Amino acid sequence: MSNSGKKLETLCIHAGQTTAPATGAVMPPIYTSTTFEHEAFGQAGEYAYSRGGNPTRAALERCIAELEGGVRGFAYASGMAATAAVLELLEAGSHVITQQGIYGGTLRLFNQIRRHSAGLDFTFVDFFDLQQVESLLRPETRLIWLETPTNPLLDVVDLAAIAELAHRHDVLVCVDNTFASPILQRPLERDCDIVMHSSTKYLGGHSDALGGINVVADPELGQRIAAITSGVGGVAGPFDAYLVLRGIKTLALRMERHETNAQAVAAWLEMHERVQLVRYPGLSSHPQHALARSQMDGFGGVVSFQLDGDLTAVGDVLEKLQVFTMAESLGGVESLVGHPATMSHSNILAEQRRELGINDNLIRLSLGIEHVDDLIGDLEQALAP
Repeated sequence: MSNSGKKLETLCIHAGQTTAPATGAVMPPIYTSTTFEHEAFGQAGEYAYSRGGNPTRAALERCIAELEGGVRGFAYASGMAATAAVLELLEAGSHVITQQGIYGGTLRLFNQIRRHSAGLDFTFVDFFDLQQVESLLRPETRLIWLETPTNPLLDVVDLAAIAELAHRHDVLVCVDNTFASPILQRPLERDCDIVMHSSTKYLGGHSDALGGINVVADPELGQRIAAITSGVGGVAGPFDAYLVLRGIKTLALRMERHETNAQAVAAWLEMHERVQLVRYPGLSSHPQHALARSQMDGFGGVVSFQLDGDLTAVGDVLEKLQVFTMAESLGGVESLVGHPATMSHSNILAEQRRELGINDNLIRLSLGIEHVDDLIGDLEQALAP
């Protein structure tokens, strides 16, 4: 079937034409084979060795490429493997401009690994000042890496403006789209070059499959990443690829419920006497609310807030929660609560965290798909003095 012109809700089910042609199975089989028979001497078929291509993984890659509006997708064993594959595009000595407040794992890869092992240079900047971003461009600048919304403060960056600036200087733009998913935001439509996802989060959606995704808008760039992906080999296994593909079938429905719950919880928290500040792009109080409305189709399922209290008070609230589970990660059907300073961003020095606004009293919520009354009730009892 042709998916041209189909809505995203329909594409979640049919994108990539994943029906198995040999049997008519509506879900692709899990092909565990590591090697494939050659059609003839000196003539391999579409698949030869699973590191270079696997039918189950390929079904996921076709699906996510179509959802993001790209020409080619790549599935990896983790979101960090997907991030590392993008950096492999860069020659030693290349310069990368990125945000000050990015995911802690990405920051660790940039500063503690690739700065030393690949000789890459990273500059961290506030993307709200485009003149400053442009002033930091150098002849050796090859990539702008950004998140929007960011983790954990949920800042929103103007994708079209960054892409226009970068392309005037022949610089690639890669966007970590994990928090939004293609249901709420499609950076390739705003002229960015690469979209990255931790598919462990909303794409998989059930906290049972580790994975990462890259999608590209340009076929030539796709060929380069394909060679890197096969050569380095950090690819998704067939079972994880199957689980993520299965998760995508309900992605549109889940994102609708995640957002509905997040909007209600954010509004409730904003009125609570023990809450100092709430960060959620769907609130009119969010500093980039207007930008989020213009570039996104929704505001996502993550809410961050600052508790009026110290680290001991934060621990007391988190341990009282019963419906929310205190755990790493986000984007699953279950609601999770995290403390960035001791969890996702614990590898950052305390002084640097404070400069970024990641204070010890900052709490991050990933709203699941439970009934919102139970979620608010759980927060109410945990926040009670």
